[in-house]
Amino acid sequence: MARDRTPARRRGRLLAASAAALALGGAALTEAPASAASRPKGHDVSSHQRNVDWPGARTQGARFVYVKATESTTYRNPSFARQYNGSRAAGLVRGAYHFALPDRSSGRAQAAHFVRNGGSWTADGWTLPPALDIEYNPYDKKHQCYGLTRAGMVSWIKAFSHETERLTGRRPVIYTTTHWWNTCTGGSRALAAGHALWIARYDAPNPGALPAGWSSWTFWQYDNGGGTLPGDQNLFNGSLDQLKRFARGAW
Repeated sequence: MARDRTPARRRGRLLAASAAALALGGAALTEAPASAASRPKGHDVSSHQRNVDWPGARTQGARFVYVKATESTTYRNPSFARQYNGSRAAGLVRGAYHFALPDRSSGRAQAAHFVRNGGSWTADGWTLPPALDIEYNPYDKKHQCYGLTRAGMVSWIKAFSHETERLTGRRPVIYTTTHWWNTCTGGSRALAAGHALWIARYDAPNPGALPAGWSSWTFWQYDNGGGTLPGDQNLFNGSLDQLKRFARGAW
């Protein structure tokens, strides 16, 4: 996921549904695979992409975007309002995401910080549900699962989800990789029901095996910065109409 606090943070970050699972074919990806041409393209951005040309992104095919809002309970993306409002003005369906640091504070506290600072939701068809970015610890390689047990990690994510739903009316989309999920939650199936999956897998013809419990993906982040859109490249697993219905909460 596009992150924006410390230049030393690694960009090769993770090892590696509202519609029916999509089987995609093709070569290593720098653009959306040809067989997914009818699927809406999107991207995700942070303060690394400070001043985005939103009309230009739409011309390049963007139909949705996720914008980083917060991290832990202390960080707010200084470019968030400009990016979030600018993307909507250009006609993109947009949403906000939170970068989780489970070793810093509780899931409930981080969800509250997120919702206060951009992670809200409204059923207008233009606002994607809030998203939780949960991945290997970029600040401490010795504690890649943030020092939590597998059961503790599942509890942390549940707490974040419950508080987000209480404050917004929507459960968060969960962004992760299969490798992280199996390693840090023990392949838990406790969160798949009711949570849309945003799977990250790069340089591959399809999203591959999904985390335990999920039978389909909703978003696929297939490239981390080498595509035509600012930031990371994504696909939605459905049509544009389905994307807007997903934004409204019909999922």
